[in-house]
Amino acid sequence: MTLTMKAVRIHAYGGLEVLHYEDIAMPKLNPDDILVRVRAAAVNPVDWKIREGYLQGALKHHLPLTLGWDVSGEVVEVGPQAGGFKAGDGVYVRPDIERDGGYAEYIAVKASEAARKPATLDHIHAAAVPLAALTAWQALVDAADLQAGQTVLVHAAAGGVGSLAVQLAKARGARVIATASAANTGLVAELGADQFIDYTKTRFEDAVKGVDVVFDTIGGDTQERSWQVLKPGGMLVSVVSPPSKEIAAERGLRRAFVFIHADGEQLSAIAQLVDAGKMKPLIHTVLPLAEVRQAHAISQGGHARGKIVLHVAD
Repeated sequence: MTLTMKAVRIHAYGGLEVLHYEDIAMPKLNPDDILVRVRAAAVNPVDWKIREGYLQGALKHHLPLTLGWDVSGEVVEVGPQAGGFKAGDGVYVRPDIERDGGYAEYIAVKASEAARKPATLDHIHAAAVPLAALTAWQALVDAADLQAGQTVLVHAAAGGVGSLAVQLAKARGARVIATASAANTGLVAELGADQFIDYTKTRFEDAVKGVDVVFDTIGGDTQERSWQVLKPGGMLVSVVSPPSKEIAAERGLRRAFVFIHADGEQLSAIAQLVDAGKMKPLIHTVLPLAEVRQAHAISQGGHARGKIVLHVAD
């Protein structure tokens, strides 16, 4: 095995220019780690937020840092205390965000964070699933305990997270109201949404009332206006910023903020839903690892329809 590999790292925080495609040392394995040969890695907003230094206070990172925490690949080595996998297994993972990420030919991850990738997906599509699907799962299942027959409003339903949230909510038997732009009407209906709101023409709070759960992936003004559509006792769950404790108490509503964590067991459950045809990722574009700056520019534009994926190896 080669002792060096190609990777994209940052040596300082800043704009696109701090992303460097370079040769670095292979990762070292901890006893409970597996070494994964990365086939594909997805790009997420958290990647450029970390690159620009926005999360320095929240996360323990040391520079230089390899970005990218959404990976599909093959196991090549198993640590002595890492169970459940063998060399050659196809896996997907949202690894620990405080370790080096997957914009690289190899990544070391805890075995407990990984799961066998969905059998029905190739590595490009599998890489688009872990972070977004875990975000949806931990918001809708863990935090909101979404049940069959309940109604959920999903914001930005055509995005990487929103598109999987719509499908997960439908798989749980919920009624789904989705916001997106008019260009995504057909797409969102295809995902299973029961009601569509074009946010460019209609204020969602004028069209919706009495929902059980709002899933906020936007924050700001959208989050503030979301309180108005909830029924008494309903929940506003955000993955962007903590909803106001005061407003929740004043209106008799519940709130949750989810910063997702790695979870191999949840990824196994998600893989079963994918293989059963109940969830599928959307791909906006696929670029080579060396073109990561373009991938970040697209992500920062905020209008990707589904996920941006970096092709690392065949």
